[in-house]
Amino acid sequence: MSEISKEQELEIIAKEVAPCVRCKLSTTRTQTVFGEGNPNAEVMFIGEGPGKQEDLTGRPFVGKAGELLTRIIERGMGVPRDSVYIANITKCRPTVDLKFEKDRPPEDDEVIACSPFLLRQISIIQPKVIITLGNPSTRFILRTKEGITKLRGHWGDFHGIPVMPTYHPSYVIRNGGENSPLKRDVWEDIKKVLDRLDWKRPG
Repeated sequence: MSEISKEQELEIIAKEVAPCVRCKLSTTRTQTVFGEGNPNAEVMFIGEGPGKQEDLTGRPFVGKAGELLTRIIERGMGVPRDSVYIANITKCRPTVDLKFEKDRPPEDDEVIACSPFLLRQISIIQPKVIITLGNPSTRFILRTKEGITKLRGHWGDFHGIPVMPTYHPSYVIRNGGENSPLKRDVWEDIKKVLDRLDWKRPG
């Protein structure tokens, strides 16, 4: 029997995710947002959950936060966005009171229901570094209750994979955007990742 590729393995999980009704988020979604990128990526970004644009398109990080993340990857890291892998803990959009108007972080029961999909993604991709974006993904991956402000910039570990926690792009946007000092913090964290991977910095 021939081995299936990483891409095929991920496609199998994506087909499982599409009709998923493991938690209440399935009742309001337009579609699931599985994740995208290179199945052999050295770097995997993990956020919390899809937002409005992601729910509409079925792709992770395509709204304003996604534009900032893309700039971080392409300008900051000097690689194409599709050379990394991007996913969220939950594959459906979490909204306040399930009214589908205002986004919120995923709740514990939603993380418990959906996270096995993410763990299988990590297991298949086997990235050399995981970058967690914001509190929910950092707390889940590092099994901690500490906040991102304390953890960012400090290496953690997930089953032997180095983890660099940093701010979520939407948090940077809410706190000054392009001119935010938080953007510099994120860049400092990204530099540590580049050094760890021995990637040359752009420019």
